[in-house]
Amino acid sequence: MKSSSTSNCSKLFTAMRRGFLVAFFAILSITVFAQGKSVSGTVTDKDGEPMIGVSVLIKGTSFGAATDIDGNFTLKNVPADAVLEFRYVGYKPQDVKVNGQSVINVVMTEDTEMLDEVVVVGYGVQKKSDVTGALSHIGADELQSRPVSNAFEALQGKAAGVDITSSERPGTVGDIRIRGERSLTASNTPLYVVDGVPLMSGSGIETLNPRDIESIDILKDASATAIYGSRGANGVVIVTTKTGKAGQFSLNYSGSVTWQNLVDRSPAVSAADHIQYRRWAAYNSDPTKYADPRHPTKESDAALFGTIDDPTAYNNVMNGWRSGSWNPNDVIDYDWTGEALRTGFVHEHTISASGGTDKMSAFGSFGYLSNEGTQEGQEYNRYTARLGMNITPVKWMTINMSINASREFQDYGMSSSFAPSSTNSSGAIYELYKKSYRWALPYDEDGNRIKYPGGDNACYNPINEWDHNISQRETYRVLGSFSAQLHLGEIWAPLKGLDYKIAFGPDYRNWRQGDYIDTQSAYKWQNGAKNQARWQQRRDFSWTLDNMITYNNTFNKVHSVGLTLLQTASKWNYETASMSLSGLEQDMYRWNAMGSLDITNSENGAGMSTGLNERQLESYMIRVNYGFDDRYLLTASARWDGASQLSAGRKWAFFPSMSLGWRIQQESFLRDVNWLTNLKIRAGVGTTGNSAISPYSTLGKIQSIYVPTSEGYDKAYTMNDPAYVKDVLVMANTEVGWEKTTQWNFGIDYGFLNNRINGSLEFYTSKTKDLLLNMTVPTVTGYGSTIANIGKTSNKGFEVTINAIPVETRDFTWNTSFNLGWQKDKIDELSNGKEDDIANKWFIGEQIGVYYDYEADGLWQDTPEDIAEMAKWKEVSGYNFSAGMVKPKDQNGDYKMDNEDRVIVGHKRPAMTAGWSHSFNYKGIELSCQIYGRFNYMVLADQHLFGFGQLGEAVDYWTPDNTGAEYQKPILTTVQTGDVDQFSTQHGYKKANFVRMRNISLGYTIPSRYLSKVQLKHVKVYGQVINPFDFYQSVDGLDLDTGKSYYNRSWVLGLEIGF
Repeated sequence: MKSSSTSNCSKLFTAMRRGFLVAFFAILSITVFAQGKSVSGTVTDKDGEPMIGVSVLIKGTSFGAATDIDGNFTLKNVPADAVLEFRYVGYKPQDVKVNGQSVINVVMTEDTEMLDEVVVVGYGVQKKSDVTGALSHIGADELQSRPVSNAFEALQGKAAGVDITSSERPGTVGDIRIRGERSLTASNTPLYVVDGVPLMSGSGIETLNPRDIESIDILKDASATAIYGSRGANGVVIVTTKTGKAGQFSLNYSGSVTWQNLVDRSPAVSAADHIQYRRWAAYNSDPTKYADPRHPTKESDAALFGTIDDPTAYNNVMNGWRSGSWNPNDVIDYDWTGEALRTGFVHEHTISASGGTDKMSAFGSFGYLSNEGTQEGQEYNRYTARLGMNITPVKWMTINMSINASREFQDYGMSSSFAPSSTNSSGAIYELYKKSYRWALPYDEDGNRIKYPGGDNACYNPINEWDHNISQRETYRVLGSFSAQLHLGEIWAPLKGLDYKIAFGPDYRNWRQGDYIDTQSAYKWQNGAKNQARWQQRRDFSWTLDNMITYNNTFNKVHSVGLTLLQTASKWNYETASMSLSGLEQDMYRWNAMGSLDITNSENGAGMSTGLNERQLESYMIRVNYGFDDRYLLTASARWDGASQLSAGRKWAFFPSMSLGWRIQQESFLRDVNWLTNLKIRAGVGTTGNSAISPYSTLGKIQSIYVPTSEGYDKAYTMNDPAYVKDVLVMANTEVGWEKTTQWNFGIDYGFLNNRINGSLEFYTSKTKDLLLNMTVPTVTGYGSTIANIGKTSNKGFEVTINAIPVETRDFTWNTSFNLGWQKDKIDELSNGKEDDIANKWFIGEQIGVYYDYEADGLWQDTPEDIAEMAKWKEVSGYNFSAGMVKPKDQNGDYKMDNEDRVIVGHKRPAMTAGWSHSFNYKGIELSCQIYGRFNYMVLADQHLFGFGQLGEAVDYWTPDNTGAEYQKPILTTVQTGDVDQFSTQHGYKKANFVRMRNISLGYTIPSRYLSKVQLKHVKVYGQVINPFDFYQSVDGLDLDTGKSYYNRSWVLGLEIGF
């Protein structure tokens, strides 16, 4: 019986009609099965665990039930000769004859063919066994193995060849690189795609709730990314969010509470130790004036500290002599950094609901995250909401829609925007406090705030800086994905396998930042200083519209054919605005009352600007997939992209790719090898592009100026007149085109012992040409440079992934996964061909990011050989070296340090990254851990160990009694602890390698049989410790994970409940 009512029927009539139909079919069912009997039973898996939600139907009817939380079902009025159908996703369907039985128990077995992992490959999905490109798949369980604030943290260490740095500031994410870097000045950030929508705004996937993510697929080689054309050069991160599933309604709660403490691998030295360090600095500068620090005197300390402009600090130091001899315990050791720290507290909660029928399913969630950082003033809050629906109104149409909304608020802790370069400028409160001397106090004996603690007139008192220096950011974002797909084969049988899909993806983002600094800030506390305020706003709106035709079919059971035709268009525009002002009447105004002052008065320092940027992209793509006998696989694609920001006549480019796969285990000569489950060889090549330049770079620009006239000032226009303009314009280039990368990839997928051991090996190389670079032009043109397609780079590497189940019994399972990636990029050509660009530190044959500097050769020692060498240096070039100073490496042996002696000290990004995770499960008890490491790169350590006026505990400095020290001796030249050892920085370059235990987790899932009485489906409790310890750090005092001297250690309690 079918209804022909149209959409014009009233809601009341529709509800009445549906009620009538339900009642009618209920009566009909009772009539048909009135002569039957009751059948009940239990459905379990192979381990004897009850299965919830298994569909049990009387074959040939719509009459049935679903198993409850204990796996039980009951059907009434079942005919004696009926057949029961048992169905569950991922398991083989079973048909069981009743034959008069009243109790039927069923054991479901997994369908290994259905369990072949499905991955997202861009504009579609494929079984992993059919994929011919290089990709990594991370599922929801892996992503949620530890509570994280954003998806970037969840990805770290989970995929080979993906390098993600850490950030300890709440609400701030690190950098991500897939297979290294290729561009010198254009972006190296990958493309993010969420539910089929490529993201273009100023935010990536950090605004998503990680608990809303079903999976993340990372496309790495060009044969996989080329379908995204110009946007796939740096890899593609495809995020699939959770959707509703047909079946019983479910309600779930997930939440965790986290306590954090800051751990400093090189905390500030005590007051006594810093006083001793300062004594050595003074003695090394003038041993005739100051006493030997091994035998300090009161007179020497009075001469050293008596010159400082801080009587309170001087008296504190001299208190150490009040007993007549030096006693450091009598000196107040003020813990500045302790004032800036607190126990961080993070709590996050997500409530989600899912359910539906075969006609419609839905998923909704609401999430809240609050992160109060370990440093005073740092805080982050995020609200997220998600709604997703899948509708199948008729069998020939599928409608999908999803909306992700978020609101973020970040208190950055402090702003360094207004900091004069001469002050103790820092990017974080803790770093600012660490630079204050511990023998100096914040207040004098009368309780007045001391302006320069320790008398250092370039180091202001930072006490309570978070109340005087404020930086707050707020972001609102709505990301949507809407699509409708027509299954034409369901309308007309000859069109079987042919589908048409239209998809629309809007992305709206509104961001604003407010900065305010008052006259009591460490950056402003000086005579005549004014408060300053700045407000910035940016509104992004982008959309993507896809029209896609797909065809998938199998002929003669051996020829599998797939075809994708795509036309897509994208547009992105963003508006910017900013205002700044100084001298506001009330601190409470901050950035919200800039109209309270006369902006025409130059003394108020008013400034404002607005801007609009727009860009469009149009594309056409065709992809062909072919498989023969499930053994030989082919994927080929071609994409044409047109980008609005490139020059006329060069806007369009062609990006082809092709990859082949051979499933060797399907060959007859290997089919009888029982221990070999999977062996596939893959090879692919493809070209991708990069057009990441500003929208108007190819157009000529002029600047407006005001010139003096007899009547005052008149507006005029110029290009680069140095008398009027500060910012030099770049000359327009009407021939700027695409930066292109061609990549070759060879891979092997393997599986042994029924896939208890499986993984992949990848080898790749790439070449990038027509780099988008600035090049110098003759000044007679009126410009100094222009953007052009010049230069080449290359990249190569390999990746290893190993997954294994070493132990699997009825009650105990051990899973382990290891991944490793190695890569090396290289510059092949620059704007002047094979010539190095020293100014930008780009060198032919070397990696893209390097340290170019003098090289240190250890420390000078008081030995006859070194004394003779120091004399030669002084004779030839006047260097006055002494024992304990840094010995520079004279590359050409001329006893001069000039440009000829500068070398590439090392590269900034790691050559290798690795991750290793383990999971042990025993009767619901799960113990897991993850290890993460980065290897073979260089860091400049001294900037984190030697503060502005502070010293880290990890610094082992040279003295006559400690000649084997790692760092040079201190030499005092001014009260600000300056250093005349001009090569001291060069001694701070250190080789970097680290291996860290990222997290250890212990959890327990309560068996379902204990939950039935309270009508719960799932309960899991767990505890974790994050960053508990390091196996190895190659640089003492520096945390190589964060790139600073400190990191956060966390303790977590979590709960998951399913209703």
